[in-house]
Amino acid sequence: MELFSAPWWSALLAIILIDLVLAGDNAIVIALAARNLPKHLQKKAIIWGTVGAIAVRTLMTLVVVWLLKIPGLMLVGGLGLLWIAYKLIADQGGDEGEHGPGASTFMGAMKTIVVADALMGIDNVLGVAGAAKGAMDLVVIGLLISVPIVVFGSTMVLKLVDRFPIIIYVGAGVLAYTAATMIVNEQLLSQWFGTAADPVRWARWTVAAVAVVGVLGLARLMTSKREKAAEEQAPQA
Repeated sequence: MELFSAPWWSALLAIILIDLVLAGDNAIVIALAARNLPKHLQKKAIIWGTVGAIAVRTLMTLVVVWLLKIPGLMLVGGLGLLWIAYKLIADQGGDEGEHGPGASTFMGAMKTIVVADALMGIDNVLGVAGAAKGAMDLVVIGLLISVPIVVFGSTMVLKLVDRFPIIIYVGAGVLAYTAATMIVNEQLLSQWFGTAADPVRWARWTVAAVAVVGVLGLARLMTSKREKAAEEQAPQA
């Protein structure tokens, strides 16, 4: 693709739109993972979490053709993201230490951010690589554009979470929906969910509803049990 030609600009516009649409869930998971850190570490976590996420996404982009040949990739990524969405709520107030998604240590937050972005970044990588049509300069530009979008989005979400804790549940719901989208787009399951061009809509919406309700409901149940157990132990202490 010729540099600065009409097709080049058209592809760049498509990449920018893809980044704007798909960077939202990445910003959410970064903000939620960093929410329990001390204030002076939150900004650092957002910046370095984004750097780590972009590094992972760059590697994935370079091997995107190979990734497309892996059967079950979207299914595994979707299931992994469901687990992270669940843990973001279930670990609230827990004693998971640096290993929980709402980790209280810098390295714990970094681990959650990079792993979650690697799972969620599949759709972004495939979208950017497809729009770039093999033009590596566009792929690089797309990755660079995504950095300020994710950093700004994470900072904004983190401020909202501090003011409105209910956003944690909204964010987890968005991640669960993203996971469901990945699962129903798995080629191995196309006989049940169809393809992007010819989707089985009722089946796809059913999976999305089950994923969101299941994650939020189960996580809330586990959180309630933990809170109840803590209340019962308090008088004894």
